[in-house]
Amino acid sequence: MKTADFDFDLPHELIASLPSKKRDYSRMLVLHRDGTVEHKRFFEITDFLEKGDMMLMNNTKVFPARVIGKKAGGQTVDMLLVRETNGKGTWEILCKGNVDGPVTVFDDVNAEIESHYSGDQAEKKRYLRIPESAAAGLNDLLWKYGYMPLPPYIKRMPEDADKERYQTVYAERQGSIAAPTAGLHFTDRLINKIRDKGICVRFLTLHIGTGTFKPVRCESLEDHRMDAEYFELNKSVMQELREVRRRGGRLISVGTTTTRALESVWDGLKDESPDSPRTSISGVTDIFIYPGYRFKAVDCLLTNFHLPRSTPLMLVSALAGFDKISRAYREAVAMDYRFFSYGDAMLIL
Repeated sequence: MKTADFDFDLPHELIASLPSKKRDYSRMLVLHRDGTVEHKRFFEITDFLEKGDMMLMNNTKVFPARVIGKKAGGQTVDMLLVRETNGKGTWEILCKGNVDGPVTVFDDVNAEIESHYSGDQAEKKRYLRIPESAAAGLNDLLWKYGYMPLPPYIKRMPEDADKERYQTVYAERQGSIAAPTAGLHFTDRLINKIRDKGICVRFLTLHIGTGTFKPVRCESLEDHRMDAEYFELNKSVMQELREVRRRGGRLISVGTTTTRALESVWDGLKDESPDSPRTSISGVTDIFIYPGYRFKAVDCLLTNFHLPRSTPLMLVSALAGFDKISRAYREAVAMDYRFFSYGDAMLIL
């Protein structure tokens, strides 16, 4: 398939720049496998879950990875901290412009921006080097002075409220530069209600980096390569999932990141002996799921409405079918659903 197949027109006013006032009062489009569509509120999700199902969520926590620095001449430098590279205060960053050299961050920390080319000179990467004296307390500095890394299509500066709302209520393990947005609709009360119905709720961790939102620039999907992202899950989750499947239950994956992590490890772990000594599974995944992919673990998917030409849109099209997703998106636009990270939800059954 071609990347252009996943393009669509979206009125700008449907891009949600603020979250809904109540997490679980977002709208939810329910897409059945026969193509029929229902329109609900998110708190009604329990009507579509059955005793014996498993719901799997990504408990990664977003950190305030957006840092505004200042050059000696007064020029501001807007940086996104992507990943720490050596554990001693050196971070790979994304930023625009010719900004190499000294920069002041966190009000009074003198740091340095350096550029390096890859071996083939085709790609330039930038790094922010923070003094070791400040690196030890970097996490506290980020939460005090940093901004939540809202997506660029949200045309406003992040606010303090985003540190709570651009985060799932079950976020636990810090490491993401973007939220697993399908989970933003849940409340603690709703999760307890789901459990009370007999649904097994479990968690894995996939720290969202550039791989999830890296644009597809090539014409053919087969030529795109995802960036690797770190994941970890407890081995007992896989054992429970096998038991759910044995009893005829379904796996409802919350978000495309959860889906990618589970599909990455399913083949190698589905037949592992329960007596195997390891208790957790960790690694990196660069799996790219698009139409033609055969799902091994995931039965149903809770997700948001995704950007045109994006890899998450290609993943949901692989699960539900390209034509059905296209029709559902057209109906969502016609009915003024809110799109993207702070937008409404879609449940694919």
